[in-house]
Amino acid sequence: MKTLYLTPLLLAFSIGQAIASTPINLSKDIRPDAKVTIDNVKGEVTVTAWDKNQIQVSGTLGDGARPLEIDGDNREVDIHVEGDEKKGNWLSWGNDTRMQPTVLNIRVPRSVSVSINVVSAPVSMDGLDGGKIDVDSVSGRVRANLRSPEVTMQTVSGTIDLAGRAGKADLQTVSGDITAPSVTDRVEAQTVSGRMTVGGGAWKEANFSTVSGDTQVTGGLVRDGKLTVDSMSGDVQIQLPGDTSARLEASTFSGDLRSDFGTPSKGEDGPGKELKTTIGSGNGTIHVESFSGDVRIRGQGR
Repeated sequence: MKTLYLTPLLLAFSIGQAIASTPINLSKDIRPDAKVTIDNVKGEVTVTAWDKNQIQVSGTLGDGARPLEIDGDNREVDIHVEGDEKKGNWLSWGNDTRMQPTVLNIRVPRSVSVSINVVSAPVSMDGLDGGKIDVDSVSGRVRANLRSPEVTMQTVSGTIDLAGRAGKADLQTVSGDITAPSVTDRVEAQTVSGRMTVGGGAWKEANFSTVSGDTQVTGGLVRDGKLTVDSMSGDVQIQLPGDTSARLEASTFSGDLRSDFGTPSKGEDGPGKELKTTIGSGNGTIHVESFSGDVRIRGQGR
């Protein structure tokens, strides 16, 4: 008797597993400089450049999602994964959050601009060259190997790994690490507890802010450029090129301060240290401040 009762249940479960995802195969001709917007709540998003003036979407659509389409014209297209409130099965028990993960593998022309919004989906981008990039994530990691004049990436608990080359970058996390070895013009990087490792330059303006994460900066300034590092309890290490020209001000409240430029002295307001000196002709401005973390300022070749 038990077997007779269990058989329909197992059969229904097997059917549910079989239809849990639907293959995706979509394509559309677009301009090489088109803007592509992608939204996916959970699953995965991978964007890869190719040498065709066409967008191609493959992957799998999670159960509970509406049929996927490429909306828009050849200048601006939108790929949006959203739940189908009317779709469900008897195992859902009326749960409106039953949509399963969707995996999107997207190929685009190299020079398109891309805007991605995800919640718990990791994002990977590779080969893009020339368009603006904007990624907004909650818990997924963001990995990108590209060249772009302007990159904006935000995530709460995921990491940001920006390889390639960016002219201007705005990178923000709460608990994830930030890695960006080649930002050439302007950079803004902020994190609460993650580690920041950023390089590039020569920068017109570079701002780094962290609460408890360590910060490692390798880069210099253009004439009259500005570099600012603000840390609460994380350690700070800055590597400056040999031709640096700037007014340097650095201080710690309770941490140690060491510099290849000038001689730090005991701070006036705490057990820490402070430093004011001029590097080269003093054209730019470098300001470094840490509350309890240690600060190390190094010069290339010293």
